[in-house]
Amino acid sequence: MFENLSERLERSFKILKGEGKITEINVAETLKDVRRALLDADVNYKVAKSFTDTVKQKALGQNVLTAVKPQQLMVKIVHDELAQLMGGDTVDMQLKGHPAIILMAGLNGAGKTTMSAKLAKMLREKRHMRPLLAACDTFRPAAMEQLRVLGEQIGVPVYMEPGATDPVLVAQNAIREARAKANDVLIVDTAGRQAIDEELMQQIQQIRDAVQPDEILFVVDAMTGQDAVNTAKEFNERLDYTGVILTKLDGDTRGGAALSIRTVVDKPIKFVGTGEKMEAIDLFHPSRMADRILGMGDIVSLVERAQEQYDEAEARRLEQKIRKNKFDFNDFYAQIQQIKKMGNLKDLASMIPGVGKALKEVDIDDDAFKSIEAMIQSMTPQEREHPELLNTSRRNRIAKGSGTTVVELNRFIKQFDQTRKMMKMLTGSKMSQMAGMMKGRPPMGRMPKM
Repeated sequence: MFENLSERLERSFKILKGEGKITEINVAETLKDVRRALLDADVNYKVAKSFTDTVKQKALGQNVLTAVKPQQLMVKIVHDELAQLMGGDTVDMQLKGHPAIILMAGLNGAGKTTMSAKLAKMLREKRHMRPLLAACDTFRPAAMEQLRVLGEQIGVPVYMEPGATDPVLVAQNAIREARAKANDVLIVDTAGRQAIDEELMQQIQQIRDAVQPDEILFVVDAMTGQDAVNTAKEFNERLDYTGVILTKLDGDTRGGAALSIRTVVDKPIKFVGTGEKMEAIDLFHPSRMADRILGMGDIVSLVERAQEQYDEAEARRLEQKIRKNKFDFNDFYAQIQQIKKMGNLKDLASMIPGVGKALKEVDIDDDAFKSIEAMIQSMTPQEREHPELLNTSRRNRIAKGSGTTVVELNRFIKQFDQTRKMMKMLTGSKMSQMAGMMKGRPPMGRMPKM
């Protein structure tokens, strides 16, 4: 995500490296390269020009402090303007109705149905709401079935009328169903088309007028670049939606849509899809996205994802086992599952400052843990609880059963032993500090620096 743009911007800032002060000449040269980088990322031309003009005006008006280098000051100004370009503040949904109604709109292939399910899962698990999904796409034959399957997968009920041809009537019936079953939020999945057409627009306007939604979210594929912005503009003129959801930001996207949509449409990006898993949906934070574009990582989002998987009781149990040197393969396996739930591994690594750039050419497979999981699953319950039992004959059996070699298994067991020793060293005050940070409060005494 934004890899090419990040590289281009980094090269642009190098023009100022070694300069003693900011001048009109070196600023103009730097921003000329920045504008090219934005255009190459498929950012709207007018948006790119306005952006660089604003940055130039602010840069020339700054007095560079002795402790701050011109290059650092330019990065700071560009960061702030990038965040402002994408909206400035994080904007959440306003759900006030009983039930609150969210209407999903967009083109075919943008990911409306999948995003409807992701949104429902997030509302249920993170905000403790009782969502109902409404299958109002009567145009695409498999849409209702797809939503039903996704609903089962995430544990959210789906209202559907197989064979129905009037999506407005289905939506109205879904509202009655939500009230009868005491669901406090209704997510209405609507039909899309391969291209914008009058039939689609009239149909979704009729649904909007019939259900009076609290939120109308326009779902757009970020990989379509500038086309995404044009589509967003067309939809907004007809629907006047309340926010945008950008999907496929984990793909090979240049980032033009994320950087242009807010300015062109004047509607906030509220959520982003960052992967195929049902957990891969995040609130859009402009400042954090600017951090990532400029290669600064996103530690706050990484900690938030970790917090979602943190279980205080389980952490205490684990600490006791580590103190007694009883940390076993079952515990190790459980930790792997928690890491996997946090999302795409390369995406997680990119949130650590400097790591994303270092791993640019490294292909981190989401199945990186598969062989380790296979080794642990090939052990008997007794072997998982007592790693010291793994003699030569047992290791040969486990390697054969997991489809790995004895050399690979021995390497894993050696790493496991090293991990146990390291974790034992971290118990006590350090473990308590980590637990305090995960719960969102500082430990006793001074909060350690990140």
